This record gives sequence, structure tokens and C-alpha cells, in this order.
Amino acid sequence: MFNRELVKGSTSLLLLHLLEEQDMYGYQLSKEMERRSDDAFHVKEGTLYPALKKLEEQGYIDSYWQEQDKGPARKYYRITKDGKEALLKKSKEWNRFVGVMSKVLGD
Repeated sequence: MFNRELVKGSTSLLLLHLLEEQDMYGYQLSKEMERRSDDAFHVKEGTLYPALKKLEEQGYIDSYWQEQDKGPARKYYRITKDGKEALLKKSKEWNRFVGVMSKVLGD
């Protein structure tokens, strides 16, 4: 498990990346992050939903309700054109950051 602040700082990048692949609902996003990180990232509701709300307010994602065969409707999120542009920018920033950190740490 990683330091919570490290995960919190990268949550928007991870969410945008997952939503670029397909529309997902909140719980699905959380579980997919856990699966892909081999359970290293556990994003709790108190972090996930405020992050999704912020991305929606920024115009990077939007949402819609989808009826289910069984159970209540689910709120799905999808990336917007602005979100795809933000993802590209954030990915470049992240890769640059990781490269600089590796140089400083000598890895």
C-alpha cells in the first residue's frame, strides 16, 4: 500500500486514464484501480467521489444514469474531449516527474 497522499495526488490521472478506455461507474472504477495495481491502490469513497465531482466540474468528464436489469440505476462517468486533452497533459507531466525523481534518487 502506498502513502495516501501519493495516491490522492495521482487519482485524477488514473480516473481519466480508465475512463478513456470505457465508461464506468464509481465502484467499477475503484475495483479496476485495485485490480490493475495488484491491490496497491485502494481508493475509498471519500476520495473517489469528490475526485469525480471535481473532474466533472472541470469539464473533463460527464455522467449519465444507466438502468440495470437487476438493482437500481447506476451513474456512469465518461471522459470528454477536454478530459482527453487534460489526460495527455497530465500524463506528460507525470512521466516527466517520474523521470526527474528517478534521476534524483539514482534509480
